[in-house]
Amino acid sequence: MDKKSKSSKQKLFDAYTTQVLENEKEPKSVFLFCKKIGISEAEFYEHFGSLEHLKAQIFCVFFDNTHALITKDSNYQSQSPQEKLLAFYFTFFEVLKLNRSYVLYVLNGSGTKLEKFAVLKDFRLVFKSFIVELIREGNATKHTRFTQHPEALFSEGAWAQLLFLIKFWIDDTSPTFEKTDMAIEKSVRSVFDLFDNTPLDSIVDFGKFLFKEKIRWAN
Repeated sequence: MDKKSKSSKQKLFDAYTTQVLENEKEPKSVFLFCKKIGISEAEFYEHFGSLEHLKAQIFCVFFDNTHALITKDSNYQSQSPQEKLLAFYFTFFEVLKLNRSYVLYVLNGSGTKLEKFAVLKDFRLVFKSFIVELIREGNATKHTRFTQHPEALFSEGAWAQLLFLIKFWIDDTSPTFEKTDMAIEKSVRSVFDLFDNTPLDSIVDFGKFLFKEKIRWAN
């Protein structure tokens, strides 16, 4: 994608999220959305097939921004899969924090759970593709195929983990979302320990952390 096209799409993303937050509802049609921001429908359709398409791509932009940031680190390529996943999560939630009002509106507002998470369908594909890359890196260091991790199973597990962390972050009221940082570190460490059949101390530690947080939220 050339810089001009990328810039035009970003302007549409920004205009869409601003309209949603200012009006506390989504635009009813492409016509009304375009009229509000002063562009033609033809210009809109150069980038998106519908408002639903635009909406579904917003979280993909969050992913792209996150991936661009972590791969700028000169040490990224030499990091282990676990370190790369930690870097992704910590950076991804910083990106979400910059857009927290919109994320809360989309994922924590009215509507069914199915409707809320339908907006993540495109993001799910790009995230799982990223995870498969990490799984393949890890599998390349395994001596036999019996110790390798199935890509489909473990990428789906990572997706479930990310959904858990997003829900945790949405409910997190700690300063600078420090509890989410703790949840990220403990969950990633415990999952990799489980995958590699190492001692379960980190899994027990993560369980204690979740139990403590559940008790805190209940009071």
